[in-house]
Amino acid sequence: DTYSNPLIPADCPDPSVIDDRDASGWFYAYSTRSRHQGQSVTLPVYRSRDMVHWQFVRDAFPDGGPSWSPGGALWAPDVNRMDGHYVLYYAMGHWGDPVRSRSGVAVSESPTGPFRDVGMIVGSENTGVMNSIDPVFFEDDGRRYLFWGSFGKGSGIWAVELADDGLSVREGARPVQISAIDTEGAYVVKRRGWYYVFASRGSCCEGARSSYHVVVARSRHVLGPYADPDGKSFLDDDYQYTILSSSPGAGFRGPGHNSALIRDDAGRDWLFYHSFWSGNDYEGRCLMMDRVQWKKGWPFIGNGQPSATSVAPFIKEKR
Repeated sequence: DTYSNPLIPADCPDPSVIDDRDASGWFYAYSTRSRHQGQSVTLPVYRSRDMVHWQFVRDAFPDGGPSWSPGGALWAPDVNRMDGHYVLYYAMGHWGDPVRSRSGVAVSESPTGPFRDVGMIVGSENTGVMNSIDPVFFEDDGRRYLFWGSFGKGSGIWAVELADDGLSVREGARPVQISAIDTEGAYVVKRRGWYYVFASRGSCCEGARSSYHVVVARSRHVLGPYADPDGKSFLDDDYQYTILSSSPGAGFRGPGHNSALIRDDAGRDWLFYHSFWSGNDYEGRCLMMDRVQWKKGWPFIGNGQPSATSVAPFIKEKR
């Protein structure tokens, strides 16, 4: 079987995808606040049986969402099932205001919500990190961490250990800088003793002019230091170990802000991300998917550009 990109040919930015088949029988995708059938949706939720065909389910914040930062918008959700419930980390973005752009956390008993907001988890107030958006959760040997951060002076990607419940920063934990200041949208993968940070650089939101692209760095330790195959530090401003960039010939521009890796039933890894697409005149960042393969300890994606058509993930039929 094959599939074609985009999977959702409409605005679905900053996607987070989880394999929730063990609990609910579905894959779920979440995106930054967007519009569906003309209506503003604070936290759009989609579901799929096969990772290819997605249907809109609902707004997981039907009452409008968190209100602790007036004028903010919910961006870049990251949903995780832990301790018997679903924990949502989200950015509360204020465009052009790095002091007020922070991240929060919410909890639900269902992957589709409604989510109960807990409030801010990281911001310049408690971490000293400016533009504290794009939060993502990572668990390693029972210890829980938050990676977050974006563009601008005093930002970049940072990491800190969380309390046991994952709902606050662990008392006494100190944030560690992971990347240079012009990097955002991190996700962390552990594979064969290495930690890999997938992240995005470039301009995210300029349609056909967007230069967004996905870079990767790795480390032997969860809090770094991270580097490329030649040892170049992820903290360097000109870091450029790129695995995914625009494919102008196929009409895809600015691919980036990927999800965690999702593994199919054949043991293959898949990356979800967004991209502008010529098929809808570059209106909105569409949901995309491509296979991630590994060579000599490093991930790669086909020819380094989004695929128009490819072999589909293998998903066993539910019995």
